[in-house]
Amino acid sequence: MFFRQKRSGDHVYLQIVENRWENSGSRQRVIATVGRLDQLQKNGQLDGLLQSGAKFAEAVMVLAAHRQGKTPSIRTSRIGPAMVFGRLWEELHIPQVIERLLAGRRFALAVERILFLTVLLRLFHCAASCGRAT
Repeated sequence: MFFRQKRSGDHVYLQIVENRWENSGSRQRVIATVGRLDQLQKNGQLDGLLQSGAKFAEAVMVLAAHRQGKTPSIRTSRIGPAMVFGRLWEELHIPQVIERLLAGRRFALAVERILFLTVLLRLFHCAASCGRAT
């Protein structure tokens, strides 16, 4: 279905039309004549009609607005699992607890970082495999 302008005398009318196949050919059938185009535009009725129908075709309206440059530009940034878990790790003061527990011991490796990555790996390994039957 589509809108079509139909001239009759001095006036242009807005129609809703559908295409269909009859006898091996395409035929158009007028579903409804909405009214005189100039009056519909002047009274805002055409805008109201289209806005009312837009709720059934949101994707089309968004894409049309985007093509016309009327959509706001949005900046996004990705937040990875390590960043989210790292913030939780810091807010719970886990590095300080580990530092106190390891006080006086001399490790050549960054134990706190090793523990952080081990726990992070375990969380996401479980998240990936907990949904599957073993």
